[in-house]
Amino acid sequence: MPRLQDNLSYPPRGMRAYRAAAYLDMSERSFLTLVSEGKMPKPKKLKGMVVWDRFELDAAFEALQSDVQKRNTMHAILGIEE
Repeated sequence: MPRLQDNLSYPPRGMRAYRAAAYLDMSERSFLTLVSEGKMPKPKKLKGMVVWDRFELDAAFEALQSDVQKRNTMHAILGIEE
């Protein structure tokens, strides 16, 4: 059976590692490193497939942004330059 193709422009809900990495604009290796460090979510297993949920990726990415902003704010308060 051929793959369903449509002309809608939206990211898929479930993504393999290479696509999840591309969605976050990073290499697959960097993405998998972040997964192993717990900074990105673990995948779901679905009938032998390993996929990442786009909503979980978005939430994890937002959390990373918050951590960076908190650190930068604390550094600004303490007068620490990087």
